[in-house]
Amino acid sequence: MRKPERDPKEMRHGYTTGACATAVTKAALTALLTTEEQETATIHLPVGRDATFTIESCVFEANAVTCETIKDAGDDPDATHKARILSTVRLVEQVGIHLDGGVGVGRVTKPGLPVDVGQAAINPVPRKMILSTVQEVLDEFQVSSGVEVVISVPDGEEMAKKTLNGRLGIIGGISILGTRGTVVPFSSSAYMASIVQAISVAKAVGCDHLVITTGGRSEKYAMAQYPHLQEEAFIEMGDFVGFTLKHCKKQGIPQVSLVGMMGKFSKVAQGVMMVHSKSAPINFGFLAQLAQHAGASQETVAEVLAANTASQVGELILELGHTKFFDLLCKSCCYASLNHIKGGMTLSTSLYSMKSELLGRAENIATIDENDWYRG
Repeated sequence: MRKPERDPKEMRHGYTTGACATAVTKAALTALLTTEEQETATIHLPVGRDATFTIESCVFEANAVTCETIKDAGDDPDATHKARILSTVRLVEQVGIHLDGGVGVGRVTKPGLPVDVGQAAINPVPRKMILSTVQEVLDEFQVSSGVEVVISVPDGEEMAKKTLNGRLGIIGGISILGTRGTVVPFSSSAYMASIVQAISVAKAVGCDHLVITTGGRSEKYAMAQYPHLQEEAFIEMGDFVGFTLKHCKKQGIPQVSLVGMMGKFSKVAQGVMMVHSKSAPINFGFLAQLAQHAGASQETVAEVLAANTASQVGELILELGHTKFFDLLCKSCCYASLNHIKGGMTLSTSLYSMKSELLGRAENIATIDENDWYRG
């Protein structure tokens, strides 16, 4: 029996790596100043409420304290769910608060991110949270010494392999992220933020032609198709087609190529710009119309209408040799995308099969031909 889907409003929110790093920093500094182990730490989150974190360990060294908590992503577990987040704090002679990343926290190597090249990948909001929390503790205890804070994630380098960090030029571990302090179940906010960052990095390194793909497999095909483009030009947009296109336009990218497969691109061709499996059903009437324009017989058109999946339609059309169908589908993707973003860039679309066959293409389309068959 299928489990009933849970209402996202009833699902348990979690906490960002930035919130966790702030909490362990507060615990470590408090322990250092009071010489007492801390079992919890309460901080104020950017979202406007307080949160209390359990401190798993509090280790005293000669002149420093290291505290640890375990990240809980709530009911939307991500690559950093259950990550051990540590902060080592020590008092130093140099005035000010000196924040850096240790083991498992990535370091920025490419421009275009909100953190300067060479710095630890601790994003602006978490950085501000940590610095302001440290200052609050110093003020509370009337301490004027300089403070050194080092954030570490022991398994961060391995976790980073499941993120886009490598493509973004963040090397050696994960990023310390979060603008709210909380993780909203199924919000996809972290992934969408990584898309925007990827576009920024691509632009910063000089890319004026981006290739956006629906996943790792289609990205592999795209890289083979566009071998002259640098790695930063390839961006996995996942299901967020419209979102990615709008941000490409917003950042002034003049040329974009979409690369994907039948299932998701059948939706894009119909004007559906969020192509998650639950976002909208495949319109088989639309695909039947395409087949008819491609010269398919009425019998084939009827088979398309009766199909169960877009992939099944693709296999049928390919078997019968109506290859014009795939080019029309690609052109439709370009037209629908131009409609969605209201123009402003040149688009291409390439459609692949699961077996890496290039099924169809539409190249360098910048305007919609009103005399074409497209219904957009």
